[in-house]
Amino acid sequence: MDEEQPHVVVMPPGEDGGRTVRIGPQIVGRAFGMTDVVEFLRRAGWLDAEDWPPIDWRGGGPEVCRP
Repeated sequence: MDEEQPHVVVMPPGEDGGRTVRIGPQIVGRAFGMTDVVEFLRRAGWLDAEDWPPIDWRGGGPEVCRP
């Protein structure tokens, strides 16, 4: 990772089970599963999982979406 990549943060699930996702300083949406996180990364220009920036999962990993 020679170039600087934005910090990706997936916040803990809210009451509706969704998780706010930030890429860098921008909130890009709410994820209700890993598919949503993948779509947000795709829209941000990452098509290949090997090139994704590190993801900071808060309140549990990708398996935790609904309370």
